[in-house]
Amino acid sequence: MTEPSSPEPGSPEHASAESGSPEPSSSEPGSPESGSPESGSPESGSPEPANPERESASVPALSAPGLGGSASERLERMLAAAGMGAEAEVPEGFRSGFVTFVGRPNVGKSTLVNQILGQKISIVSDKPQTTRHQIRGVLSRPESQIVFVDTPGIHRPRTLMGERLNDTATSSLEGIDVACLLIEANAAMGPGDRYIAERMPKNSVLVLNKTDAANAERIMSQLSKAAAFEFAEYFPISAKTGDGVDALVDYLASRLPVGPRWYPEGEVTDAPEPFRVAELVREQLLAVTREELPHSIATRVSEWEWPRIRVEIIVERDSQKGIVIGKGGSVLKEVGIRVRRQLPPGAFIELHVTVDKDWQSKAQSLERLGY
Repeated sequence: MTEPSSPEPGSPEHASAESGSPEPSSSEPGSPESGSPESGSPESGSPEPANPERESASVPALSAPGLGGSASERLERMLAAAGMGAEAEVPEGFRSGFVTFVGRPNVGKSTLVNQILGQKISIVSDKPQTTRHQIRGVLSRPESQIVFVDTPGIHRPRTLMGERLNDTATSSLEGIDVACLLIEANAAMGPGDRYIAERMPKNSVLVLNKTDAANAERIMSQLSKAAAFEFAEYFPISAKTGDGVDALVDYLASRLPVGPRWYPEGEVTDAPEPFRVAELVREQLLAVTREELPHSIATRVSEWEWPRIRVEIIVERDSQKGIVIGKGGSVLKEVGIRVRRQLPPGAFIELHVTVDKDWQSKAQSLERLGY
């Protein structure tokens, strides 16, 4: 991969660090402008041979495909455009369809999707609005296939990006087979929950999450209050421990119409690999930094030439750039190490920090980042 070129006049300032590099960066250690030195050597053994299907000189702004209108019709058009199609050979009475999870930020939607699938397809953190796109996870069973749609938390927006995240979440209700509203067992039901419930289909499902953090009396109280929504069914669960999740999934499968298998068996998500890597970087930034930066950070893969991956980290202020880089590049180094642990051996992560002032409120910046 060629060395990154200098930014053009007027482009956001940048700083960089490399993770998995056998030699330290030549930039001066500790300089916020230059980033960090190396972020750990590659995993033991030789790097994996380059996979032609994974190679690309540059990657445009990527986002997880969204769902709107009729979910199945949109997916069918997308597959047809790619020369693919739903698998026709399924048992008689095979059921398939789309289930969306909506709710306020931090109610556990992503944790629930990951629990159902038995692996992480959505990043998670204790920071609000971690999920920023519709992310699809596929659960294939002998008698059914459920496509779960994870969505951003619906909130009172303060920026243009906040408005777009809400649009992304609410559009997931269009043409869906089953809609589920998640609320918390260990927190008071507030106006935000009621606002969302009023906009849900009446045949929706109420999922009371985080029962592991509430006693039986509190759980019954929350269910009693939620009964006012007059939904089709109510399920108390813990996405963290898995308690009650199997019963919920069995019920959701029973609600699906007879239909084709939309995804091949074994496929768990349709999110592009560069999107996943960018999300992993953002997840680890949220975990490592202790500052109030979650809304100000965005990530995107700008170059992909396996095993080298270049990820751009965007912040809104010069002061935030220093926080993200850390003293002597410590934050970027730790983030790079954590991300590489979740990638195939030999992966080389190059992290670049740029400043795009007030990017959350600028349509052009949001479009460049895939929002």
